[in-house]
Amino acid sequence: MRIGLGKDSHRLIEGRPLILGGIVIPFEKGEDGHSDGDVLIHAIADAILGALGMSDIGELWPDTDPSLKGMDSAVIARKVGELARGRIENIDTIVTLERPKLGPYKDRIRENLATLLSIGKESITIKAKTAEGLGAVGRGEAVEAEAIVLLR
Repeated sequence: MRIGLGKDSHRLIEGRPLILGGIVIPFEKGEDGHSDGDVLIHAIADAILGALGMSDIGELWPDTDPSLKGMDSAVIARKVGELARGRIENIDTIVTLERPKLGPYKDRIRENLATLLSIGKESITIKAKTAEGLGAVGRGEAVEAEAIVLLR
């Protein structure tokens, strides 16, 4: 068994979609990033890569590569899913975001992630938290995600 840990955060800005786990969440702000900024997929990908003993997504998909500008993070999820095929035991995640509330979207996010990673949705948990007004996340200026994965 191997464990991996991943974390990502992005500023929230107007004019960009809010994308979590490959699902567009209706909101007036979205992640500012070189790719689509999907912090949840990025955290999960880093956790899987860490458990595999590989580099992180910043090295494999660098933000200095202009060809990756605006990249759909689903590409990253599919690739790490292939690398870990048949080995993912479970993925536990936390998304910290002051607004919007993620409860209505958690099942869709789980289903989409399960499809992208080729695993059962029962192997993925999504917990949504707020920062209780503290820091950039608490002020509604940013979003964070953390993930831990167990590989067989």
